[in-house]
Amino acid sequence: MSPSTLSPIAFPDVVLPESARRLRAEVRAFLDEERARGTVLGRPDSWLAGWDPGFSRRLAGRGWVGMALPTEYGGAGRGFLERYVVIEELLAAGAPVSAHWVSDRQAGPSVLQHGTEEQRRFFLPRIAAGQCFFSIGMSEKSSGSDLASVATRAERTADGWRLTGTKMWTGGAHVNDYAIVLARTDEAEDRHAGLSQFIVDLRAPGVRVEPIRLMSGEHRFNACHLEGVRVPDGMLLGRRGDGWKQVTGELAFERSGPERYLSTFPLLVSLLRELERRPATAERLTQVGLLTARLHSVRRLSLGVAAALDAGASPDIQAALVKDLGTRLEGTLIDTVRGVLPTPADPHATPGSHPELLAFALLHSPGYTLRGGTNEILRGIITRGLERH
Repeated sequence: MSPSTLSPIAFPDVVLPESARRLRAEVRAFLDEERARGTVLGRPDSWLAGWDPGFSRRLAGRGWVGMALPTEYGGAGRGFLERYVVIEELLAAGAPVSAHWVSDRQAGPSVLQHGTEEQRRFFLPRIAAGQCFFSIGMSEKSSGSDLASVATRAERTADGWRLTGTKMWTGGAHVNDYAIVLARTDEAEDRHAGLSQFIVDLRAPGVRVEPIRLMSGEHRFNACHLEGVRVPDGMLLGRRGDGWKQVTGELAFERSGPERYLSTFPLLVSLLRELERRPATAERLTQVGLLTARLHSVRRLSLGVAAALDAGASPDIQAALVKDLGTRLEGTLIDTVRGVLPTPADPHATPGSHPELLAFALLHSPGYTLRGGTNEILRGIITRGLERH
């Protein structure tokens, strides 16, 4: 079955080409160099917590940011499967990729698909060079899972738009350059109509960023207040009223990648290193084996979505399934690690030690099944997709 004719839960079988093997070796050599620099620390959840623009620019210098963007816009034109190999290696190593993460994963593809030629020429080369970082402006205080109820409004002005509202959980808004904001431009009986997307300069007058701190005290998320922010006509992304369709298209990129099952992978690596120094009991081997088998299965599904994206399909149902299975696996991994090797979690232990990595993963774990859509919402998407077919 070809990816373009996928049924709602079918995944193509994927065999990575020989070029992917060579690429993987190149990325591992690069990561060894970065470890020697002290920039790759093997931390869990590095795509959220590892903000290092210098690392992003060095990665971009290798052609590994904006890999799937066309060469005419500064990208590498290499496709989603080769990009997948690079992302997989970076996340498995716990590399600090959060600075360019949203730009590379979904802002770039969204601008490529929906943007004007002027927007493509301006933003895409900067994204591929690791010089332009984006945030996501979707969720609101009462519009997380019910995204169609967004209250942020965009009012027409003589030369553009005026945006008013507050976006919640806006990752990186305090350090990034732009956000793609979903706002209501028109009243409509259908709540999914009348929504549009805008590219908002996060340093524009009227943008006020208020920190939302994690349990660990880290500042990763924000409440992003838009207080009459003026947005030029040229920063409307796509067509007026097509915001809902564009947002749901983005979610295939957001929900299906290796970050949905590798956020806690560095903790598994740490466990295996600890077990090398201990007797290998049958119970320990069985638990680690089951965990590894689940990890392998979700990876195969995620690779299937990457292949479908490469073929030009829109695998939103498959992406929802990957995120549901993957984020539950991340939580199971923490529980299994604690069961196999009972160790007190200690955020003040030596950086990179097993107790410190365990504490870091635990403090981040409440977000695994929330960000990108709760698992309950994802199961509704999967169910409705099956019913339509």
